Amino acid sequence: MVTPERGLSRALNVTTIGSASSEQTLVLAHGFGTDQSIWEKIVPLLTPHYRLVLFDWPFSGAVHDPTTRYSPEKYDSFQAFADDLIDLMTEMDLKAITFAGHSMSAMIGCIASVKQPHLFKKLILVCGSPRYLNTEGYEGGFTEKDIKQLLTSIETNYEDWVYSFSSMAIDPNDAVSREKFQKSLLRMGGETALPLAKTVFLSDNREWLEKVEIPCTVIQPSYDMAVPHSVALYLAKKIKGKCDLEVIEAVGHFPQLTAHLKLVEVLKAALLE
Repeated sequence: MVTPERGLSRALNVTTIGSASSEQTLVLAHGFGTDQSIWEKIVPLLTPHYRLVLFDWPFSGAVHDPTTRYSPEKYDSFQAFADDLIDLMTEMDLKAITFAGHSMSAMIGCIASVKQPHLFKKLILVCGSPRYLNTEGYEGGFTEKDIKQLLTSIETNYEDWVYSFSSMAIDPNDAVSREKFQKSLLRMGGETALPLAKTVFLSDNREWLEKVEIPCTVIQPSYDMAVPHSVALYLAKKIKGKCDLEVIEAVGHFPQLTAHLKLVEVLKAALLE
């Protein structure tokens, strides 16, 4: 059964679906350039056993409420998104949930768990990174030149960048998933993508990791162009609470699209812990 919500929940298109009798609630949060439909392959495999909560971030092309839509002034850090997550969970009276955050949402969940730990039972961090920019003693995967070029491409020819970026981020053998990501990026639009990309790719959230006490599972594809394996190892090492690292055989930044059966297997194992 699908239950519509109200207030902030309504503005962010919250969907509650799955087993009403389940003692476990799993919140699924999408990342940059996508919306809650990014989880559509795994939702049917989880709904018989868990209560699922899905929503769209304000930057998503699926959010149309003018009072909620993304603005660069408000969302100039991951903390602003973490505050939205806390407000949403408070409005819905969610406590001790399992939070699965993909890409930028992984760190958003970490920050929210530091601010309000009672809301979280477990964090599942899928392709997450606290910092994308390389620095001394840390390999984030991108040089300053890489990020400057990325931002310039978004600003000067967004449509071309969408097709180029999606071809790198998605398994080249999966044309259907690549097209889905392209359409989602185009719905978000370049005016939103540019300032949001600056926040994502220029931020440094490493300081939060040593404050995260909630048990975590880090899920990392065997090859991810956006997040190298070194970042997954860094997360597992620096997070203060118990943290397990699970590597799944998959190519690209979106295992929920290109390796969804493997992802579900790891998710279910993490939910049993």
